[in-house]
Parts: sequence; C-alpha cells; structure tokens
Amino acid sequence: MKKLFLITFLFVFIGCNSQSKEVTESKVSVLVLGTVQDAGSPHIGCKKECCAPLFLNPDKNRKVVSLGLIDYENNKTFLFEATPDLPTQLKLLKERAKTEVETPNGIFLTHAHIGHYTGLMYLGREAMGAKDIPVYAMPKMKAFLEQNGPWSQLVDLNNISIKDLVNNHEVKLTNNLSVIPFLVPHRDEFSETVGFKIVGPNKSLLFIPDIDKWSKWEKNIIDEIRNVDYAFLDATFFDGEEINNRSISEIPHPFIIESMELFKGLSDAEKEKVHFIHFNHTNPVLNLESKKASIVLKHGFHIANFGQNIRL
Repeated sequence: MKKLFLITFLFVFIGCNSQSKEVTESKVSVLVLGTVQDAGSPHIGCKKECCAPLFLNPDKNRKVVSLGLIDYENNKTFLFEATPDLPTQLKLLKERAKTEVETPNGIFLTHAHIGHYTGLMYLGREAMGAKDIPVYAMPKMKAFLEQNGPWSQLVDLNNISIKDLVNNHEVKLTNNLSVIPFLVPHRDEFSETVGFKIVGPNKSLLFIPDIDKWSKWEKNIIDEIRNVDYAFLDATFFDGEEINNRSISEIPHPFIIESMELFKGLSDAEKEKVHFIHFNHTNPVLNLESKKASIVLKHGFHIANFGQNIRL
C-alpha cells in the first residue's frame, strides 16, 4: 500500500512539475490579466445580487480585461489595454515574467473607452512618473491622447512615447513576436477601435475584447477563428435579458448566445480555440458554476479565466 502511494505521489509530483516547466520554458506566453468589462465587478451603483455581495467581499480575480505578453527568451513584456486595475496587473505580469522591471516594454491600446486606456494615469507625475513607456495606438487614439488632458501631460512629460499603429500592418516586437492591429466596428466617439492578432514562434492568438455585432464587420469571424490557434472574443453579455433597461443600439455587442449559434458549424477543434472574455458585471458566466456557464462549456467553448497562461 505504501509503495502504491509513493508511486502515485511521484507521478503527480513529476506531472505537475513538468507542466510548470513546460510553461516557464516556453519562449512566449500570454497571460490573462483581466476578464471583466470596463467598469469592473462589482459595478458602481449596482444593488443587484451580481454585485451586492462583492462590495462586502471583493473577488481579487475580477479585474478589467487585459492580456500580458511575455517573451522569456528576450526578457521582454507587453501589455494589451491599460485598465483601471493597471497597478496589480503590472505586478502580476512582472512576477510571471520573472523580471525586476516594473513596467512593460510596450502597451497596446484597442480604443478610448474607460476600461481600455485610463490606466495610463498611473504612469504619470502623480503616480509612477514613468519614463518613455512605448504606447502603441492608432491615429485617432494617438491624437486623443496628445490633445486632451490629463493624457497630454503624459506625452509632454515623456511619461509615455506613442508609437504609431497602422491598420493591418505588422509590428515586429522581437524575433519571437509580432502584433497586427485591425479595425473593428464599435462606438468610436473618441478613437478607432481595433483588435489584435498576436503571433508567436509557434502559435497565434486573436484578441477582440470590444466589437459590435459580428455582421457589422467587413471580415468573417469564422475565417478569422480558423486562421489562428486561439481567439479571445467579446462576450460582454450572455443574452438580451441583461440589458432590458437599455437600448441595444447603445451597446450592440454580440451576445454569447448569438456567437455560439454563429460558431455552431465549427469543428470541435475550432470551437476549442474560442475563449469568451470582457464580461459585463451582469453576465452569469462570471460564475463558472452557473447554468449558463455550463451551457457555454457544454458547447465546446471556453470562458477566459484570470491568471490563465497560454503558450505561443
């Protein structure tokens, strides 16, 4: 009996260590640093059951949507989205990258809605007082930052250095990494909205945290999924019941049920690529034990998790 226990222990120990070794020895990995919609969870002013308990007992894993990108071979890190949770997200990125540097080698912005760029404030005079952090932005996003305070002060004081992004033009970050921005339809009050294709040495990942209905996009999302290894896609709402007090024209995100219906013709392997992300505080899939979360998983799709690590 003791011999059997020892063999089992060794098997589990070796298996866990080999998995850990596999992640840390990979040249490039993507780290999920947040999965929640711009205003977070709990949501300001929310008295519903989805938020009320969280005001008393916050869930440290509920952070605004962001991805970290780590190139272990070149000792570089990159951040996608500058969220209101930037301080803790950067600390986790630093720890996972096993680096002593507090700031990333670049920050990529999708658009000028509050959860996606306002974390830049922590790089300014009142906080870190950072020096020339590269911030990658499309033309309208760049102009918005340069021409409007307090963001313009970040530029004037050289806290950030804005790097131009061009639609569908590749940005080569290292010998292992490149990023391709592409325009997507969304509420563009202050800037364009883009998604990103992140290309590693072995695999690629699609990141579209915000988009209007898939039918409004000039590209075919089915084809885009087939052309990558992972797809992290806008799943702000599960269905229309969550927004019965607002016009869908104000927030025309693709519902999860609509995306699952659209993706139902994908093979099991292609469905495995899909990771839903950017959840509104009302979205039931935030609770992985909910019935609606189980529906998503049963259909072969994934629900993005804070701290999730994916090798590229």
